[in-house]
Amino acid sequence: MTAPTRRDPAAAPSVGIGWRHPHYAALLDQQPALDFIEVHSENFFAPGGAARSVLLEGRGHYAVSLHGVGLSLGSAAGVDPWHLDQLARLVEAVEPVRVSDHASFARVPGRHANDLLPVPMSRTALDVMCANVNRVQDRLQRRIAVENLSAYVRWQGDEMDEPEFLNALARRTGGQLLVDVNNVYVNALNAQLRGECPDPLVHARRWLEAIEPSHVAELHLAGHVHCGDIVIDDHGSRVCDAVWALCDHAVQRFGAVPTLIEWDTDLPDLQALLDEAARARAVVQGEPS
Repeated sequence: MTAPTRRDPAAAPSVGIGWRHPHYAALLDQQPALDFIEVHSENFFAPGGAARSVLLEGRGHYAVSLHGVGLSLGSAAGVDPWHLDQLARLVEAVEPVRVSDHASFARVPGRHANDLLPVPMSRTALDVMCANVNRVQDRLQRRIAVENLSAYVRWQGDEMDEPEFLNALARRTGGQLLVDVNNVYVNALNAQLRGECPDPLVHARRWLEAIEPSHVAELHLAGHVHCGDIVIDDHGSRVCDAVWALCDHAVQRFGAVPTLIEWDTDLPDLQALLDEAARARAVVQGEPS
C-alpha cells in the first residue's frame, strides 16, 4: 500500500488535557501552560448555572474543545433533535476550537444505552453515519471530528476494516477524524487475547498507517487496564510506554496535530496530568518518547 503524503512534523504542537470537575479550581488558579482544554459536551448543556459559568471562565484562559459521548452518530434512528439543539447552543456560547464525538451508536427509539457501542463496518452503516454527521455539521455550521472506538464486541460480516470505514466517512462528509491512539492499542491487545493478532504494536502501527493524514484533527492518549481476559480503556492511569511509542509513530504519520491527555477515573492531582501533557509535547516536538 502506498502511504498518503505526511503532514509537516515541524508544525507547532498543541497539547491539552481533559478538564474534569476535581481539577476545575486548580486549573483556574494555577493557569498552567496548556494550549487547550477539552470537556465532555453533555456536562455543560444546562444554560446558566455553575457548570456553564466555570466553563466560560476556563474559556477565558484557554481554547476549548467540546468532546461528546451522546450524539450516537451510528444510530439508524438518527440524531436526537433535542441533543443536537443543546449542543448547538453550547457551541454558540463557547465557540470551541473543535467539536467531536464517537463512531458509535447508543440510541434506538425510546432507549439510550449507557455505553458507546460499535457499528458494523458495512456500507449500510457507513451511509447511516454519513447522514448523521452531515446533519450535525449542517446544524452546527462547522466540521466535526469523529473518534475511533475501543470496542469489546464485534458484528459479523464486516465489509471493510475500521480505517477504510473512517477514511470513507471523512471523505464523504468533509468531516475530520479524532484518532484515539490508546483505543487502537486496546483493540489490538484484545485481538491478541482472541488469538487474532500476534503482535499488537505491529497491528496498531498498520492501523495508523492506513488512516489518511489529511483527515486527522486530534490525537487522544490515555491509560488502560488489563483484566486478564480483556483489556479495558478506562482512562484511569498514565499512558503506557507502548502507547507513547505509538504516539510517536502517529506524529510521524500525521504531523503535529493537537494532542490530548485523557484521564477520567481514579483521578490524581492536576500535576500528574500536566506531567503527561509535558511528555506529549516532547513527543509531538520530535523528542524521544
